[in-house]
Amino acid sequence: QNLHGFFSESTSFHILMTMLFKKGRFENALEVLEEMKKQGIPFNKETYLLAFAICYKLGNLESCKISAKLLEEAQLKGDTLPLRAFCFAVATALKQNDVAQAKFYCSQIMKTENKLYNNLKVLVQLRSGLLEEVIKTLESAVEVDTPPFVKKIEFSEQVLATVREKMEETPKLSAKLGDIYVKLQASGRITVCTLEDMLFQFPSSKKTPAKLLHQKQLGYRAAKPLQSYLLL
Repeated sequence: QNLHGFFSESTSFHILMTMLFKKGRFENALEVLEEMKKQGIPFNKETYLLAFAICYKLGNLESCKISAKLLEEAQLKGDTLPLRAFCFAVATALKQNDVAQAKFYCSQIMKTENKLYNNLKVLVQLRSGLLEEVIKTLESAVEVDTPPFVKKIEFSEQVLATVREKMEETPKLSAKLGDIYVKLQASGRITVCTLEDMLFQFPSSKKTPAKLLHQKQLGYRAAKPLQSYLLL
């Protein structure tokens, strides 16, 4: 509020939110977002991406509600949201064990040929108790004949470990998963990246403040695992 009139356009707010995010001050970053809204500064794709990333990191019921409200407002305005914003929304809902909401966000994603979406889809199916569907999703990835120049859909070892644990309750499906796992591994479709790594992996071509969010927060290999309630 003390900066009213000083920040007259979105870029300044984005830089401040990114700085606070990198310091782990997510509540403060959210306050900046609210101030931006109060001043009537229009949200663009970058704003939404930052907003959903902040809500994801806060990971509480209130941030889950803010995430849902942001999505609703964006759609009412006809704003186009980036794919990753929806992915953050799915992950935030899963943190709160709101499987119905996570499923709804997943259904809003149009571009489905990417690893982040497919890993989230598997978790949503798993948490919905749709074990057969999980098998189908993993099987379809194995069956796709990807040309060498096209990026393969990879599954996180962390996500697959969660699937394996759940499948142990059903021996028939567990055996099937074992076969699929071997095929996924043989075709180079398993990655050590955690789901959180994937959420913060921005394409190298995009030089945006949001891309900086991952720095200092996590190194891809040294990343802290997601909270158990997101995966279990």
